[in-house]
Amino acid sequence: MLVLGSVASAYRDGIVDTGRETQFLFFVAFLLSFGFIRTSAHMIRAQVSWWPGNVEVGGTHIHHLVWGILLLLICGYVGVAIHPGDPWREIVAVGFGIGTGLTLDEFALWLNLKDVYWSQEGRRSIDAVIVATALSGIVLVGLRSWIDATTEVADGIQAVVGSAGLLGVVLALVNASKEKFGMAIVSLLVPVAGIPSAVRLAKPHSVWAKLFYRHDKRQRSEERFAGSRGQPFWKRGGELLGRLRLRPSGAART
Repeated sequence: MLVLGSVASAYRDGIVDTGRETQFLFFVAFLLSFGFIRTSAHMIRAQVSWWPGNVEVGGTHIHHLVWGILLLLICGYVGVAIHPGDPWREIVAVGFGIGTGLTLDEFALWLNLKDVYWSQEGRRSIDAVIVATALSGIVLVGLRSWIDATTEVADGIQAVVGSAGLLGVVLALVNASKEKFGMAIVSLLVPVAGIPSAVRLAKPHSVWAKLFYRHDKRQRSEERFAGSRGQPFWKRGGELLGRLRLRPSGAART
């Protein structure tokens, strides 16, 4: 009972909750029907009493691909035209899988339009089943895994970009409150570039200095930005180049 409960829980979490139940049921029904009908064909050829055996109507042998095609037509119509709800949707998926298994087991017959089931050309039926199994498996497991991984990566990138944007806004506000308006604009475009100016001294008459600086720190700010008033921000050495000062235009050369 514990094992059955674990299997049921895994089925619910990995198949039902991820919206892949109909794909899973189709996949299983397809493989089981192919395995059953291929075994049945070998048993009949070995002259072993086996159900259902050969089906004949009026002396005409009815190949199992006929029943497969009928199932595909019926289930396809119901699925496309009627859109049944649960549990009929799952039943249609099983029926479609069975029809696919019966039909592809005789792929070589309807490809060559002659009975080549036991000849070398009949190998194409096995090839068709292998291809169909691989494609169904990719859609069921591989493709979904890639979609989930892509979604996780996209969510991660979105979180990083959002965090960077938020950091840029915060740095822009800090720089603006320190009267470093040029770096505030740069912070919105390249958040990392606004970090150095945001952690350095604010201008002495800025909102930041009035709120957080005591007399000694404001005096340091006065000394730090002495002579920078009235100049455009790109010429303010204290704001952009640290302690490097831009020489006044009229200064004499030495």
